[in-house]
Amino acid sequence: MAFSERLRRMVPGIAALVLGIAMVFISNAPVSATGADAAARGFSFQEKPIAYPPGYDSLPHQTLRQVNPAYYKIRSWISSVGAGVAINDLVGHGRADAMCIVDTRTDKVVVTYTPTAVEADRFTPFLLDPAPLPYDASSMAPMGCTPGDFTGDGRMDLLVSYWGRTPVLFLAKSDSTSLSASSYKPVELVPASSPDGLYHGPQWNTNAIAVGDFAGHGHPDIIVGNYFPDSAVLDPHGQKNVHMPNSLSSANNGGGAHVLRWVGADSGPDPTAAYVEDKDAVPFPNSAGWTLAIASADLTGTGLPDVYVANDFGHAFMLHNVSDGKTIKFQTVFGKRTATTPKSFVLGNGSFKGMGVDFADLDGTGRFDMMVSNITTAWGLEESNFLWKNQAADNAEMKKDLDSGYAPFVQKAQQYGVAWTGWCWDVKMADFLNSGTPEILQTDGFVKGDIDRWPWLQEMAMMNDDLLSNPAMWPNVGPGDDIAGDQAMAFYARNSDGKFVDVSKQLGLDVPTPTRGVAIGDTTGTGRLDFAVSRQFGAPAFYANTATALGDYLDLHLVRPSTDNAANTGLEGAGTPAYGATVTVKTADGHTQVSQLDGGSGHTGKRSFDVHFGFGGYMGPVQVHLEWRDIQGQLHTQDTQLTEGSHTLMLSGNAQEVPAS
Repeated sequence: MAFSERLRRMVPGIAALVLGIAMVFISNAPVSATGADAAARGFSFQEKPIAYPPGYDSLPHQTLRQVNPAYYKIRSWISSVGAGVAINDLVGHGRADAMCIVDTRTDKVVVTYTPTAVEADRFTPFLLDPAPLPYDASSMAPMGCTPGDFTGDGRMDLLVSYWGRTPVLFLAKSDSTSLSASSYKPVELVPASSPDGLYHGPQWNTNAIAVGDFAGHGHPDIIVGNYFPDSAVLDPHGQKNVHMPNSLSSANNGGGAHVLRWVGADSGPDPTAAYVEDKDAVPFPNSAGWTLAIASADLTGTGLPDVYVANDFGHAFMLHNVSDGKTIKFQTVFGKRTATTPKSFVLGNGSFKGMGVDFADLDGTGRFDMMVSNITTAWGLEESNFLWKNQAADNAEMKKDLDSGYAPFVQKAQQYGVAWTGWCWDVKMADFLNSGTPEILQTDGFVKGDIDRWPWLQEMAMMNDDLLSNPAMWPNVGPGDDIAGDQAMAFYARNSDGKFVDVSKQLGLDVPTPTRGVAIGDTTGTGRLDFAVSRQFGAPAFYANTATALGDYLDLHLVRPSTDNAANTGLEGAGTPAYGATVTVKTADGHTQVSQLDGGSGHTGKRSFDVHFGFGGYMGPVQVHLEWRDIQGQLHTQDTQLTEGSHTLMLSGNAQEVPAS
C-alpha cells in the first residue's frame, strides 16, 4: 500500500487523537473568572451559633433515612434532600429575625430566632408538631418550611411540606401573645379525613413550594412541586410499586406541580384557611416533572406573576400567567433556537437537572433575569448552570412575546462566570454590600462518604432510558458512598471585569458539607443582609454580615390591610404581606433596579419578605414605582419619592407610609 494511501487512512485516527488531547487541555483550563481575592474585598461574614429547643441535642440523630424496600440499594440517594431554612418576621415586630429550619439529622422542624435578634424578639425555640393531624414518623419526613400569612390577619403562619403526605398549614392563633408551639394550629392544606387516626390522604413527596397571588385576586395561592409521584418512598414496609425517572434528560413520570387557589380563611383563636386545586392550571404535558424548585415574578407588569418550574432530569419550563382573577391558568412558553444555540440553552427545552431558581435584576436594567442551578461538576455530569438574561425592552414587549408563546431570554451563564459550580441546589441573588448589583449564593454537594461513586454514576448516565425507571438498575449508593460530598457552597461576587467569581474560600464559607437551602434577610433592620444555609445531615449555619463599609440602601416592608380589626395584638404585624408587589427604583444618576416581595421561591430556602435595594455611594432620595393588587384583586400603580433607609408602606387604594412604632 502506498504511503500516501496509508497516511490518508490514518487521518481520522490522528484527528480524533488531536481532538482528544485538545479536550483534555480545555477541560483542565480554568472555567471560572479570575480575581477572587480582589472581588472578596469588602465582604465579611461571621458564623454565629443557632439556638435550639431545650433537650434538642439529646434527640436521636441520623445520617440516613429509612426507605421503601425497592430503594434500599440507593438509600443514600433517596436520603439526599430535605434540609431547609427560612428567615422571616414571626414575632410581628417588623424585623425578619426568626428562622424555621428543617433539620434532616432529626427530621424535625425547628422554630428559633436568628443569632442577631434583639432581646425583645427572642423566645424559647420549639418544634412544630402536626398533631393532632395524622403523621407517621416511620414513613414520613418534613422537607421544607415556608412562612406566609395564609389567613390575611397580619400574623405569620408556617407551611410545612413533607414526603409521604400533603403539606400542613401551621396557622397563628390571634390570642397568642408570645411565640411557642401552642401559638399555631395545624390545618390540612388538602382536606382529608382520618376516622381511625391514620393518614389516608395522597402520598405527596414535595420538594418545592412557591407562594404568590397567581390568580390575581389579592390572596396567597400555593404551587406545590412534588418530586416522586404519589408513593410510599420512605416507608420501609411499603409496597414496591415505586419507580425512578424514565429518562435522565426528559423524564415525565414524576410528581409534578399542584396549583392550589386560596378560597377563604378565618382568623382568631381557631384559625382556618381553605384552598382548592385548579387541576388544569398547568398544561398536561408539563404537569408530571420531577420538581425540585419553583420561582415566580411579574414579568409583564399586569400583577400576574409568571412561574419557572425547575425539574430534575430535564425539561424545566416557564409558565406564562393567563389567570382571570377567578381560576389560575398558565400557558407554557419557550425560547427560540438559532443555528449556534445548543438545544438545552433554549428556555423550555433543557435536558439538564434543574434544582434551584431565583429571579433578580442582575445588571440594573429594570427587568427580571433568572439564575437556575444544574449539575455542573467537572469530570462528573458537567452540564451548565443557566443564567437567563431578559431580552425584552420593557413589560409591554415581554407581555406581547409571552402571549405569542415566546419567552425572550438568552442563556449567558458562561459569559458571566457562573456556568460551573458543582452539584448545585438552591440559588439566591441579593446585594450584600448595598453596591447596587447583587451577588449570587448557590448551595452545593450531593452525598457525603468515603468511596467515590462518580464512575458508577457516569456509567448510569449512558444507560438506556428504558431501564432507568427500575430502581434495581441504578448503581449502589449507600452508606459510605460519596458523590460530590465535599463540594462547598458558592458565593459569587463581581470581579473588575464585571464577571462573577466564587469567593467562598476567601470568605471562609467553603465548608465541605452538602448544602441545600439558603435564606436571606435583613435580620437587624439596619439594611444589612445576613443569610442562613441548611445542610443535608449537617448542622445548619447562620452568617451575620459584618462588612464594615456598606452602601446606601432602601428596605421596603410592603403590606396590605389585615382582616383583624384589632391591630398590633399578639403576633400581628403592620399588615398582611402584599404578595406580588413589584418595585422599580431609580436614582438621580439614572441607575434603575427592580425587585419584588418574594412569597417563597427556590428550592428549600426562603428569603424574608423585605424588598431590598442597594445604591452604592449614592446619597439622596430615590424615585419609586410601585405595582400591587389590593385584597379585592384590583391592580394599582403609584410613583413616589423615598429617602434612604427602611420604610413600611400600606398598600390599599394607594400607598401610605406607616409611622415607625
